[in-house]
Amino acid sequence: MVNDYKIVVAGTGYVGLVTGVCLTELGHRVTCVDVVKEKIDLMRSGISPIYEPGLSELMTKNGALLTYTTDYKEAYKDADVIFIAVGTPEQEDGSANLNYVKAVSKQIAETIAKDCVIVVKSTVPIGTNDEVERFIREHLVNDVKVSIASNPEFLSQGSAVKDTLHAKRIVIGVEDKWAEEVLVSVYKGFDQPFVITNRRSAEMIKYAANDFLALKISYINEIANMCELVGANIEDVTKGMSYDTRIGKEFLKAGIGFGGACFPKDTKALYNQASSEFGYEMQTIKAAIDVNARQKTKLFFEAKKRLGVFDNLTVAILGLTFKPYTDDLREAPSVDNINMLLKNGAKIKAYDPVGIENAKKIFEDTIEYTDDITDAIKQADVAFIMTEWKEIVNFNVDDYVKLMKTPLIFDGRNCYDIETMKAKGIEYISVGRR
Repeated sequence: MVNDYKIVVAGTGYVGLVTGVCLTELGHRVTCVDVVKEKIDLMRSGISPIYEPGLSELMTKNGALLTYTTDYKEAYKDADVIFIAVGTPEQEDGSANLNYVKAVSKQIAETIAKDCVIVVKSTVPIGTNDEVERFIREHLVNDVKVSIASNPEFLSQGSAVKDTLHAKRIVIGVEDKWAEEVLVSVYKGFDQPFVITNRRSAEMIKYAANDFLALKISYINEIANMCELVGANIEDVTKGMSYDTRIGKEFLKAGIGFGGACFPKDTKALYNQASSEFGYEMQTIKAAIDVNARQKTKLFFEAKKRLGVFDNLTVAILGLTFKPYTDDLREAPSVDNINMLLKNGAKIKAYDPVGIENAKKIFEDTIEYTDDITDAIKQADVAFIMTEWKEIVNFNVDDYVKLMKTPLIFDGRNCYDIETMKAKGIEYISVGRR
């Protein structure tokens, strides 16, 4: 059954495209708008411009309900609901860049020709929805009724489709009943609990949730580092902690820190807003940021202690993306480590099943790329594991001994059993498990 609302999504990144495509599962007709013609052409041909499991299949399945366009004027003019899902990249001082949000808001204000609920889905500093409302009302060309709502997303790259279709909750921040009723109606087919609040609380929920998870990761990495010093095993420690329902088991996997488009940006944005606008230092958030920055290059410094120099050494980098099941390298630990290794004279052979094209945009031809693990480790002096791809986790560890010049592995994701590696004669350094 096709629903009556005409829904438009501005921006076709992870949030925008996944939101738009998933809404077609409820029978909504959705128009996805983007300024990049190449992306629109790609989507019109049925190809997703981002790597996200299940997304291309849904695009094909619900193709009759999806329209892709660069013509925002035509798309916005008679829309019932417009989702703003453009990027809010980090600026040099850590604050969020709202230029794309402002640009879309101006286009909407100058174009809409009927009553419209405008939904800010982008992650924005607290109070931004109020600014968007003022800005749109000041620039409205036609005499129409508008209401601005906050509707933050809680999806994770690599599981974004599942996270949208089976969300733990749908947060809606509104200042009037009309916007609430429209959004509840839009989402009602998902059969998920609603959290209805004012806009500022909705904006804060997004930051509070993401920053808490980031804090949890940094905390367990601090505990892992301490485990190494005292001779404890972090996996035993986290198992013991996980039985406490107040703590749980999620986000307690020690490693080399968090990356991606959300946690690094959102921790810095909230910390920056608190300090710059209110003179308030959020010390726990600052600690999460600082710990993560150190943790990302932990293995490089451990390897430097062990090897002394990297000049003329061949280093295999196993995994480039910040996590499995995505091609995203934003804030990935691999990037920091590769840069430091190159500066120290290493020759890099990098493996990743899907992230190579994005890696080439960063490193160009300064490193060697392969989609075969055996090619990466062949005659390597040392290997760094940066991403826990299943291909790496399930790799036959005997091949490290057979193919590497010296079977020396620094594992930032704790992929293998310590005793197994020891029995194979592999020098194996992981996180929190001496």
